[in-house]
Amino acid sequence: MFTKLRNKINSMYLVQNYRKILVYVRPYWFRALVAVLITIPIGSMDAVIAWSLRPYMDVVMVEKNTGSSSTYLIPVLIVVFSCVQSLLNYTATYLNTWVGQRISMDVKMKLFGKLMTYNAAFFDKQNSGDILFRFNADVDLACGGLLSNLKLFTTRVFSSLSLIGVLFYNSWQLAIVAVVVLLGALFPLTRVRRKILSIMDKTIFSGAAVMTHYNETYSGNRIITSYNLYDYQQKRFQDTLRSVFKLGMKMVQRTGMLSPLMHFIVSLGTASVIWLGSYLIVTHQITAGSFVSFIAALIMLYNPIKSIGNNFNSVQMSLMAMERVFGLLEANPAIMSKENAKKLGDIKKGIEYKDVCFEYVPGKPVLKNVNLKINVGETVAFVGNSGGGKTTMVNILPRFYDIKSGSLMIDGIDVRDIELASLRDKIAIVFQDNFLFSGTIRENILLGREDATQEQLDNAIKAACLEEFIGTLEKGVDTQIGERGVLLSGGQKQRIAIARAFIKDAPIVILDEATSALDNKSEAVVQQAIENLMKDRTVFIIAHRLSTVRNADKIIVVNYGEIVESGTHEELLKQENSIYGSLYRTQLK
Repeated sequence: MFTKLRNKINSMYLVQNYRKILVYVRPYWFRALVAVLITIPIGSMDAVIAWSLRPYMDVVMVEKNTGSSSTYLIPVLIVVFSCVQSLLNYTATYLNTWVGQRISMDVKMKLFGKLMTYNAAFFDKQNSGDILFRFNADVDLACGGLLSNLKLFTTRVFSSLSLIGVLFYNSWQLAIVAVVVLLGALFPLTRVRRKILSIMDKTIFSGAAVMTHYNETYSGNRIITSYNLYDYQQKRFQDTLRSVFKLGMKMVQRTGMLSPLMHFIVSLGTASVIWLGSYLIVTHQITAGSFVSFIAALIMLYNPIKSIGNNFNSVQMSLMAMERVFGLLEANPAIMSKENAKKLGDIKKGIEYKDVCFEYVPGKPVLKNVNLKINVGETVAFVGNSGGGKTTMVNILPRFYDIKSGSLMIDGIDVRDIELASLRDKIAIVFQDNFLFSGTIRENILLGREDATQEQLDNAIKAACLEEFIGTLEKGVDTQIGERGVLLSGGQKQRIAIARAFIKDAPIVILDEATSALDNKSEAVVQQAIENLMKDRTVFIIAHRLSTVRNADKIIVVNYGEIVESGTHEELLKQENSIYGSLYRTQLK
């Protein structure tokens, strides 16, 4: 009972998914329709070839009449029909591939747009292999398999119907035997799907793990080299490949007998037809030509059935990929603008944290009832123990994450009520490890504002202390920097990131450990660039080096998710048993 119910649900989802994909087929409906319609003559021509053998055998082989027009006409027709069938098959394959690729492009574009809207928590839980597999490989598998499976299905349907027609035309007795055997051969397919679903899911994830190994080896090649991690990486990769191998063998164990079983059932059907056909010929109930035509049609009907087990797994993988793709397309990002969200204009008052609580993992609070007011134009520095919540304090401002309770307000408006794009337009961020895109220095700076003028670009370069460095380059700002800025030093990357933030001209600036990874010389140059960036803006600084925050208007000490001290550098040093004072004096030593 439960098996039947599950099969009905699976069938329902299959129909729903095909309906959903029709939205993407619609722009290319004409080519898709032609590709499907072409399969009708492709399948039907198998029956024409089988049917033509009856008069040929009766006239030439039995009556020995070589003077009949059938002697010459039928072989020619068989060749002509085969050529036409081949051309139609090529046309259908070309059209299917064209439509499938265009649909794949459209779905990938939509999924890529969806991927960019996911919040930081989503990427915290996913590895790169999963992302590549779910947002790229699954689309190819689903869209590529969609029309090819449809072509295969429609071709087989029309071929089978026309061939069954030929079978009944030649002998209804033999046809009944053949159809019963055909149904018996297809029956095992209904039992296999539920056995392989769990293995297919595991196979997909193990394939994603393989991709992750390649990505980690690419991104971490210097760590692997410097720490001699060749054996370590090799072993991890080998373990993953062994897992993939075991899953592949499990798949063979559960489905490998499908094709041999079908071969056996089909051979029984063929043997039964030959035995019964011999009797019908001897008793003059059918002619030899009818029997040969019947056997030809039977072989054409049975041959695809023998190999259907080999195609069944790929069909199921395609259908499951389609389910996963639509699951992603229909999922809404956890963080998005409300329906009636407000646009954020000029910030006039400031920012307020009111009883803010936050947790990454349920039941493990990171921020506990935080209260803080920052006026427009103030520079606020967050210091404290590692993991105490400093970075979280600023990550919730542009809504990388949403708070659990309380309110985080800009000019009295909760950030959750502000239009997301409008909110993030008002915030520029310089991270400790800034991501640079492959391309030129110009392209990376202009990401802050794509419509910036040359004068604005020059001002940003000057403010970020990049003039001298760019002047040494043959192509200047049009110099290629490599993937992730691999051709640049840490200080050069930071200054490009600062120029990008500068050209954005946002009223709020977040500096997240912006100089912690630099040497003293690079830090001095970057610090000057940062001071230029901070002018006339509301600035949040996260820093371990307390020497960089001495001039902040407010220094907030955050320990274990709570604000434990607040004040200027001088005020905090004067406090008795001050945590900040203790940290500062320790760093001075």
